[in-house]
Amino acid sequence: MADSSTSTDPTEPGDSTKPAGSGGSAGHVGRARADRPVYVIGGGPGGLAAAYALRAQGVRAVVLEKSDQVGTSWRKHYDRLRLHTTRRLSGLPGLPMPRRFGRWVSRDNVVRYLEKYAEYHELEVVTGVEVSRVEPAADGSGWLLHATGGRELTGSAVVVATGYNHTPHLPDWPGRDAYTGELLHAREYRNAAPFAGRDVLVVGVGNTGAEIAVDLVEGGASRVRLAVRTAPHIVRRSTAGWAAQFSAIVVRHLPVALVDRLAKPMARLSVPDLSAQGLPRPDTGLYSRVNAGSIPVQDVGLIDAVRKGRVEIVAAVEGFEDGKVVLADGDRIEPEAVVSATGYRRALEGLVGHLDVLDERGRPVVHGARTPAAAPGLYFQGYTNPISGMFRELALDAQKIAKAVARRGRVERQPART
Repeated sequence: MADSSTSTDPTEPGDSTKPAGSGGSAGHVGRARADRPVYVIGGGPGGLAAAYALRAQGVRAVVLEKSDQVGTSWRKHYDRLRLHTTRRLSGLPGLPMPRRFGRWVSRDNVVRYLEKYAEYHELEVVTGVEVSRVEPAADGSGWLLHATGGRELTGSAVVVATGYNHTPHLPDWPGRDAYTGELLHAREYRNAAPFAGRDVLVVGVGNTGAEIAVDLVEGGASRVRLAVRTAPHIVRRSTAGWAAQFSAIVVRHLPVALVDRLAKPMARLSVPDLSAQGLPRPDTGLYSRVNAGSIPVQDVGLIDAVRKGRVEIVAAVEGFEDGKVVLADGDRIEPEAVVSATGYRRALEGLVGHLDVLDERGRPVVHGARTPAAAPGLYFQGYTNPISGMFRELALDAQKIAKAVARRGRVERQPART
């Protein structure tokens, strides 16, 4: 369990504190002091992997987690969730996932793995500490973190790993606030039990929306509709034992146009045409869509549910009016409940938005071993959604970050030449 990992007071010797208001500008970030730890913000898979990789490089890392346990985001996902990547390619550095978890690891087993990971590696995890702002230390030697309870912690470097799925995004649909029906974000959905015998609309056809729609059908909802704005690419999670993740790894560094061309015939062979049911084949290439931030939907029952009419495809939601849901094609429907699978925001603006390290969509301008030119020593872990698998890329980036931090530390510790 997370509580059995080494829990360190972040204000103990070596974790310098500063008076309020002592931060400087990003341009003043200079040499980091060797007696200060690297702070990792976030106790999810990305943060834990980074902490272990740093320690493997001889760098002290302290994980700051705002909740009372590691893996908080994973604990909040719906019950039926499983990794769409294989167990063998989803382990974090230094500890494979157990074979007993099976090929497609369940949500509960992911949580168990993260707890065991922190315990096994004896990571320094401090729970109940939320970092609200990161800024350069006044003396130019690292970073000042403003945290819960007025704490001000100074680290030699910072790894931001608060999670890709951080803050649920619920669109500001016209009439939403006046809608009296049941409306919830997918983060609040656990299982189909509360919706048995009810008419439910799921909004959004990413992997989450597709899985929840199938879960509702299998769980006894009387009617399930799925609102789709843009037809997704759908791929089989596995074909004759060959996981889709294997293909994703193979093609990840190929030219986008080439992958788009290769994907078309494969899709026609493996996925039936669902145009008659409202899901036409996409008119843009699979990898082009990935580069725009849209990951293919891995089929865990959606294809059959749509073919059999158990999940009905409807137009995108435009708003709410007089207790009804207004669709983009003009139809008005009256579901008893609406589940909004409309994604998440990274919500990094308050934490680092003042450092000029985010793009216009609020995403870090760099990730992995790269550090922003205006903020050297600040790293971002887990803010991409790679086709080759989130856990796999988190593991790779953790080791790249750790090597970069260690290398930077060695350079700064070298005596000046005379």
